[in-house]
Amino acid sequence: MNLPNLRSCSVAITTILLSACTTVGPDFQQQHESVVLPSQWEQEQARTDSQAMALWWQQFNDPILNTLVTRASQQNLDVEAAGLRILQARSVLGIADGFRYPQVQTASGNLAFAYQNDQSFTNAALTFDAGWEMDVWGKYARGIESAQAGYYASVASYNDILVTITSEVARNYINYRTFQERILLSQRNIEIQQRVVNITRVQFESGNVTELDVQQAQNQLFTTMAALPSLKIAMLQAKNALAVLLGTLPEQIEPMLHNQIEDTITRGEQQFQSTGKKVSARESDALSIVPKAPSLDLSIDASLVLRRPDLQVAERQAHAQSAQIGVAESALYPSFSLFGSIGVNSTTPTGSSFSFSDSLMLVAGPTFSWNIFQYGRIKNNVRFEDARFQETLTNYNKKVLQAVQEVTNALDAYQLYQEQQGLRLQSVDASIRAFNISMTQYENGQISFERLLSSLEKMTRSEDSYAQIKGNVANQVVALYKSLGGGWQVNSGKAFISNDLIETMNQRSDWGGTLSKESVMLPSNTQSVESVNNTNTADNAGTASAPKEISPQPSATKPKEQP
Repeated sequence: MNLPNLRSCSVAITTILLSACTTVGPDFQQQHESVVLPSQWEQEQARTDSQAMALWWQQFNDPILNTLVTRASQQNLDVEAAGLRILQARSVLGIADGFRYPQVQTASGNLAFAYQNDQSFTNAALTFDAGWEMDVWGKYARGIESAQAGYYASVASYNDILVTITSEVARNYINYRTFQERILLSQRNIEIQQRVVNITRVQFESGNVTELDVQQAQNQLFTTMAALPSLKIAMLQAKNALAVLLGTLPEQIEPMLHNQIEDTITRGEQQFQSTGKKVSARESDALSIVPKAPSLDLSIDASLVLRRPDLQVAERQAHAQSAQIGVAESALYPSFSLFGSIGVNSTTPTGSSFSFSDSLMLVAGPTFSWNIFQYGRIKNNVRFEDARFQETLTNYNKKVLQAVQEVTNALDAYQLYQEQQGLRLQSVDASIRAFNISMTQYENGQISFERLLSSLEKMTRSEDSYAQIKGNVANQVVALYKSLGGGWQVNSGKAFISNDLIETMNQRSDWGGTLSKESVMLPSNTQSVESVNNTNTADNAGTASAPKEISPQPSATKPKEQP
């Protein structure tokens, strides 16, 4: 067959094969609208302020907390690792996308010397081979779909880690301030108890009381002092946790934690020293160093829960696995390929010049292969992938229920802790008033020492409990915003890896344009994960293209019509 006829035959076969192309396996369809959420959530109108949701920690009006969250989003090592996983997923997508093009493109050559029957020969050959398995059944299309969903899952995972890191920074900061306030209260109560011990000793030396009163007073003093180291240990642990979250050493965040707070602590000490007595809880609250919890609108927009990054991760993982069913199913059908080879091969006696004019070789044509006797291996592989996909849907449904649980727990705990805070405030005020009265009456000899000691002990416990409750209320605000998936927006529109990392990685390997400024940017608040700039999925050679937008939601599956 001459070259024109061979070309015409190849074109005809290719046209027939391409016209028969289809995509096997189930399509991934949206299911989020069928998710069952609490009825009261569905009835609520969406009243959540998007800005308040995105920067929820700013509602505490604490500049130090704002600084800590900002630095954590930039320096946290888990966030950095999540950004690198985005690059890994993008590279996997580029690999999958490259299979759309001829899978075999090989240039080869050889130069050989041969000796036979007292004669020597020289052989030279140069060939170029190409082979392209056509995606008749959508195997490679499904592979790209799976890798694309995996890429989107890596971006959603980055956002999920930001939600966790932001809430952990806020929680540990609140705990740090709560323990710090409990320590200050304990130190002030130790001073009061020391004065009580001194008064009791004077009374004992005057013969007005027995040694029992002195020992009871000392017991109360030493008991309060013994609790102080445990509070300091917990405060240091909270500080060290903050250091890890910020990707730095504890001594480097020490100045940050004390900045702008020393004045409040000093004024509180002056208030205590000036009176010599305990002021009411309402007065001391004005100088409290525990971040004040904002008032929350307790209505819940159900769509917020479904936009949680961890649910988006589960959605995209389900999508990626759904596409793997089609990849496995395509092996049930024959594969069709086009192959071609062009080259020259010349053998001449040693010392003679090569002549390639009559040694041109051209081979081209279609091929097919079909794994007929596969003894159930391929079908069982399809079943395996299908079962894994169903598992991902089950995992998604479980995560929805966990999200409902977390939101409900945070809402209920916030309301109950607020109620408890109000009652504890009244309890502290009553205990402080009772102590001040009993102290005056004891000094005047109007009451027994036991009543003074009892009022002192109750006041100490009430103040410590009230400080804990203030921290609990603030932490429930953190828990609620975390359960709603707020906080990932802090890095929206910014690079997901630092300039230092980009420089280091560019020096080590050829990243082409993949690490350009535009290609490492996260989507803005108003963009979906699918709209991340992916124009540099491929390297400079252009072996892969940007991913197309696909539906990111989990779904039931609907098989396409089989060929």
